[in-house]
Amino acid sequence: MRLEIEQQVIAETKKLIEAGFIREEKYPTWLANIVPVQKKSGQIRVCIDFRDLNKAYPKDDFPLPIPELMVDIASSHSIFSFMDGSSGYNQIKMDPEDEKFTAFRTPIGVFCYKVMPFGLKNAGATYQRAMTVIFDEMIHEQVECYVDDLVVKSKVREDHLRDLRIIFERLRKFDLKMNPLKYVFEVSAGKFLGFIVRYCGIEIDPSMIKAIVDLKPPKSLTQLRSFQGKITFLRRFISNLSGRCHPFSALVKKDARFYWDESYHDRGL
Repeated sequence: MRLEIEQQVIAETKKLIEAGFIREEKYPTWLANIVPVQKKSGQIRVCIDFRDLNKAYPKDDFPLPIPELMVDIASSHSIFSFMDGSSGYNQIKMDPEDEKFTAFRTPIGVFCYKVMPFGLKNAGATYQRAMTVIFDEMIHEQVECYVDDLVVKSKVREDHLRDLRIIFERLRKFDLKMNPLKYVFEVSAGKFLGFIVRYCGIEIDPSMIKAIVDLKPPKSLTQLRSFQGKITFLRRFISNLSGRCHPFSALVKKDARFYWDESYHDRGL
């Protein structure tokens, strides 16, 4: 690890200590390595490699909501407010008995998480369960929540302030904080789960379209599967998508030689 990166890792570790997110663990039973990831700003994000821990723990099968259903329900409303949870998973406290299993090594010692960290395979399911318990009867009525993405919705503008007050009272009751830098209040349309939601209709987020249009032709089966995943997200907006993707079936056969034919572009793929 280069000196400048090590210094940034130490600084980020100290921020986590000051925030009360981590504590020192002197005798860990599990130990993970840190993975410094550089942000677009040039700063370092300290990620933890929990792969070994994830292999050992059973999977939580709590279901995530169906995005298409949530978007369709939201589009029957006329006024929206969009919010994101602050610090995401870190708002959920770890069971004290399980904290030691999240131990990781840093240049200034071994620490473990007191709050739920990113990287655990059950983190998304755990957070969604918490949201389901918190909002309970409000889901599909005043609010839709997908992990830490929330949209408060009202059929008429006059009711929206009341609906927001109800949601914020519930957030205060459970001490759940929203990100003050990521919110939009009382708008007629907005981004939610990759779509533009508006009254009586939805559109694809233009940034999603651009990301797909700018993709280079796949050069391997892995890249092809990634491409298929992206266009499947848009299946409701593309007529005869299965027919258009039929040529891919030959490419995914066992032991088939991968070859991307330029004619696929002529077919609108």
